[in-house]
Amino acid sequence: MVLQALFFYLFAGIAVASAFMVIAARNPVHSVLFLILCFINAAALFVLIGAEYLAMLLIVVYVGAVMVLFLFVVMMLDVDFAEMKRGVLQYLPIGGLVGFILLAELLMAIGGWVIMPEAYSGGALPIVAEGKQNIAQIGAVLYTKYIFYFQACGIILLVAMIGAIVLTLRHKPNVKRQDIPTQVARTPETSIEVVSVESGKGI
Repeated sequence: MVLQALFFYLFAGIAVASAFMVIAARNPVHSVLFLILCFINAAALFVLIGAEYLAMLLIVVYVGAVMVLFLFVVMMLDVDFAEMKRGVLQYLPIGGLVGFILLAELLMAIGGWVIMPEAYSGGALPIVAEGKQNIAQIGAVLYTKYIFYFQACGIILLVAMIGAIVLTLRHKPNVKRQDIPTQVARTPETSIEVVSVESGKGI
């Protein structure tokens, strides 16, 4: 039990530190790498509580696909972040207000837990069915009760992928591109030119 608590504080501490570095790093590529580290430590926390499927899902889907997609988009867009940060001070009041609200909510949650610990002890516990594995229980809930939310998340990810492709697609004027309709519509009359060359005047 002591070893499990030590690993919990280790993974949780690294996750919190990497989450802070996501917003503190100046280089956006470094921010994405710190976010990947945060996801890996969150997956380790899932393993500690016995949710191995969620841990592997976090690694495969978010680290292996979404974060790599974000990384490639950030690297290919070549955005001038120095130019974007020049007007960041005008959003400082709104950002400060949002940060103050989040801080107040955190203090209320911690204060409520200290003042009335019995209010947090009656939370809903997961229903463990006999003879069913963790993956089967998650799938049964995900594809019945939360099927619309699951499909909505898939649509959002699809739109994000299409948006990333559209943003990185750049047509250069001097590059010849394939035009399939023009190629299919070609005829021998438009494709072949017969030239009569006089004797002795060829190449």
